[in-house]
Amino acid sequence: MAAMALQTAEALILDVMDLHDRDRIVTFLTREHGKKKGVAKGARVKHSRFGGQLQPLAKAQVTWFEKEGRDLGRISSVELIRTAHPLQTDLEGILLGSYLADHLLEFAQEGEASDHLSRLLDTTVQALLAGVDRPLAARYFEAWILRLTGVFPSPQSCPSCGSPYPPEGAVLQRSGENLLCPDCGGGSGLAVSPATLDFLRRIGRESLPAVAERLPTPAVLRQVEDLCGQVRRHFLQRELRSYGVMQRMLAEV
Repeated sequence: MAAMALQTAEALILDVMDLHDRDRIVTFLTREHGKKKGVAKGARVKHSRFGGQLQPLAKAQVTWFEKEGRDLGRISSVELIRTAHPLQTDLEGILLGSYLADHLLEFAQEGEASDHLSRLLDTTVQALLAGVDRPLAARYFEAWILRLTGVFPSPQSCPSCGSPYPPEGAVLQRSGENLLCPDCGGGSGLAVSPATLDFLRRIGRESLPAVAERLPTPAVLRQVEDLCGQVRRHFLQRELRSYGVMQRMLAEV
């Protein structure tokens, strides 16, 4: 008989899904154990011990049982450390929260330590709760998660010729794979302005609150969104479902 191990860790809740009439499946991210998934039995029952604790993007102390060979653990307790409720009081906040969590559901690995990814999500949520500009936070998060995954092109110099990007900026290949100088890029692809390159270099060395002290222009943020989207789609070979949902619903508002 496979042994059942008791685990406990600080976690960020990524997703909560109903299971049958009484239970819920909770996906959460820990620094030590990576992405985990477990059943919270009785979570849908009135006066459940999980009542009010299973909030998407909340930070909590989670205790769960794992059995070797099984994908789903059994969650025994969830103690809320920080709520994310203020972020989810309007449609834009709800959609943004889902979009952030969707990245971790896709990029974080089960059972592998995820210190950097966990810190990124934690600090981004904290900054949003403190009132940082939402589009800025989304672009910062997108660029950093692709950077941590190892697929974000360097904003420092052209990987083809090795030269620093010239004053006219750079070009992202249509594939979304490389960021090249205009000479090597041949003018085909997404044009990336010097201001956007400067912003990408800033977020590589500054925290989100520090970047927020000097906001880039809306044009720069739109270009970063386009750039990150192309890189993400090239890597995943598809788009995150939450991104399409967010774009459609906000366009209707």
